[in-house]
Formats: sequence, C-alpha cells, structure tokens
Amino acid sequence: MDFLGILSSTASFILDPTTMAYALAGLGLAIHFGFAGLLNMGMAGFMALGAYGYAIGILTFGLPWYLAAFVGIGASIVFALILGIPTLRLRGDYLAIVTIAAAEIIRLLLLTAVFTDVTGSADGLTGFNGTGGTVTNPTPGAGGFNDANPIPSGEYGFEPFLDNERTWFIRIVGMLILVGATFAVWRLVNSPWGRVIKGIREDEDAVRSLGKNVFAYKMQALVIGGVLGSLGGLLLALSTNVNSSVYVTSLTFFIWTALLLGGAATVFGPLVGSVIFWTLQAFLGLVFPALAKAGLLPFSGIQAAQIRFIIVGVILVLLVIFRPQGIFGNKKELTFVK
Repeated sequence: MDFLGILSSTASFILDPTTMAYALAGLGLAIHFGFAGLLNMGMAGFMALGAYGYAIGILTFGLPWYLAAFVGIGASIVFALILGIPTLRLRGDYLAIVTIAAAEIIRLLLLTAVFTDVTGSADGLTGFNGTGGTVTNPTPGAGGFNDANPIPSGEYGFEPFLDNERTWFIRIVGMLILVGATFAVWRLVNSPWGRVIKGIREDEDAVRSLGKNVFAYKMQALVIGGVLGSLGGLLLALSTNVNSSVYVTSLTFFIWTALLLGGAATVFGPLVGSVIFWTLQAFLGLVFPALAKAGLLPFSGIQAAQIRFIIVGVILVLLVIFRPQGIFGNKKELTFVK
C-alpha cells in the first residue's frame, strides 16, 4: 500500500475547489443556524440554484461567465424569499422539515423531463466552462470560465499542489470568493445587525419587545446565507459539470457536519471544519480501498470505500455528544444544548 501517495493525494484536497465550496456553504449555514437560529436543512437547494443558474445563464442566455454567476445568485435570493415568507414563523423541527422538502422540490424540478431543454434533466449540463464551448444564443463577449483564464498553459506549484493552469485558475477564483465572503460575514456578525440576529437566536420575543422586526431580520439572514450557499454551488460548477445527483439531501448533511466540526456560531469554524471534513473523507476513501486491495479487509474496493461514511457518521454522533460547540465554538451560544 502506497501510504505516502495516499497522504499526498489527501493533502491536495486542502486547496480543492470542493473544499472551498463546502466552506462557502458552511458560512451560509453559520448565518442561518449559528447566528440566526434558523434550522435550515435545505442548503443543497441553494447550492443547486447557484450552479444551475450559472450554467443556464451561459448555455441558454448566452451571458459571459461573470454575469451568469449573478443569475445563480439572483435565483437563490428569489428562492429564499419564496421559502421564507410563509415559513420563517416556524421554529425548530418544523422549519427543518420544510427546508428539506423545499430543497427536494428544487432538485426534482431540475430533474424533470419537462425542463430538459434548459436543465438537461438527468444528464445535467456540460460545455459551459470549456474553451470553445457552445451556447444556445451567443452574444458578444459571451464565453466560458476557461476562456477568461489568464494563466499560460502548463503545470504550476509543487507536490501535492502540482496542477495545470485550469485547476489553479479555479483555485485562485475560489480563494478570492472565499476570502471576500469570510470578511463580509465577519463584518456582518460583529455589526449591530449581527447582534440583533444573535439576540433573535437566543430569545426572539425579547428582541421583538425592543421594537425590532424579527421577521425582516430572519429574512435577511436567510437571503444572505442562501447567497453564500449559491456561491458554493457556483464554485462546484466552475470545476465540474452540473448534475442534480450532486445536490441531494446528503450534501446538506455533509455541510452540517463540517459546520458542527468547526463551530456553528463562528466565522472561521466552517472554513476549518470543511478542510478537516473533506480531507478526512478523501483520506478514508483512499485508505479503505487500499486495505481491501491488500487483503486486509474482507470487502471489495467499492464496498470498502463506503466505510468512510460510517466512520464520518460515528464521528458526528460523538462530536454532538461530547463537543457540540465544535473546535472554535462557544458552548454557551448553542441553542440546542440549553
């Protein structure tokens, strides 16, 4: 078993676009749950809208990639408004059920054959990033993400971060988005607005008695967190094709795991939690098949790879029991441990 090769491959996931996408979605959940107390279990829906909005903006409307990104962001804002207006008066488990259902509705709408010409149905969408990719209604300046890459062709970096110019362009753009989003969230939660939503998380009746419009603040938090989730979906779309099979309920659970690992009511917790979670997933996904191939596990390689989900599930259970505040969190701020 090439243990050094496994470690090298695992380390490369530290700067993987998927890790950054998880971090962005985790920041969105931190706004929703950690700071505003909204138990959102439908973050996969916001991510799907970000990814599909971007791809549809290029393929259907012929927009340049940087304008197409705003289609996904706009779709997430509309979704947050439609979702929030009738449901934000719900609390706890009821809100969680509604948000799971809403995310599934989005996924099934994207999957239905009725919208195949726009969403690609089960086949998803391709060809919106590549150089020379076609669009349905081309307009002057329309082009995919790869067309805008200023990095000369070749390989850059060092092991385990040795990659081609396309991967590095995605990484750079992803890091810029993540840094900007993190700074914005840090400023928000340390502003008077942030203090109000923290108060709503603790006791919304008390905040309402002070004359604050609790519903409006909740809606703002839902929209802001949803936009961050859509940016996570956008980043996934920049690095791969768009398919509805990615944006399933388990994706939301993975993001929740990363959030709880780092700390729900923190700004930097989701970033660290995403790195730890995704690199752990990658490591276990490589180690167990290698052990099975070496005859040390009584499973096939595919079966052994699934063990990582069991391990991650056990870790999540132990985390919630013994350290619910996560690595950076403050236990006093968590509403579910009161």
